[in-house]
Amino acid sequence: MTIAVLVIDVQRGLFDPEPRPFDVNNVLEKINTVTNWARNSDYPVIYIQHEQAESIMEYESKGWQLQGDLVIKESDIVVRKTTPDSFLRTNLESVLKRNKVEHLIVVGYASEFCVDTTVRRAASLGYSIELVSDAHTTHNKEHASGEAIRMHHNCTLPEVTSFGVKITAIQTSELVKLV
Repeated sequence: MTIAVLVIDVQRGLFDPEPRPFDVNNVLEKINTVTNWARNSDYPVIYIQHEQAESIMEYESKGWQLQGDLVIKESDIVVRKTTPDSFLRTNLESVLKRNKVEHLIVVGYASEFCVDTTVRRAASLGYSIELVSDAHTTHNKEHASGEAIRMHHNCTLPEVTSFGVKITAIQTSELVKLV
């Protein structure tokens, strides 16, 4: 089975301004661990960058750039998106097909928006998924902390079985043992 890692929306405009996302330093470290593991295993690493005109996330602006603590390699792939769904009006699916990917490992931001939407869409397209439970994050919200939101998605996404593919939540330390 061919695997790819999706790094969703880990960008300066979302990660650098105060207040920063929940557990941000650990999440960035875990993402780098996952992407390093993927490259060492010859799996593609795909950075997905959100963009929105006339905002901090405007294409090619400082806020649109990938977060500075990420370890990025020339062989990594970049996909641009404009909605929470990393597949909608993007070339992500063609990139995955070209690389014969069947299984996705997902990390990034925001747990309740782009991560959740992309995981569900990927499952609807037939990809099995591992959500790296300690390598996605979000900001605290009025109704719930970033920690509670992440925990909620780690518990609920694996319960979605109607797509007919497996979605699991796995910690970084367990994932990197799997090769």
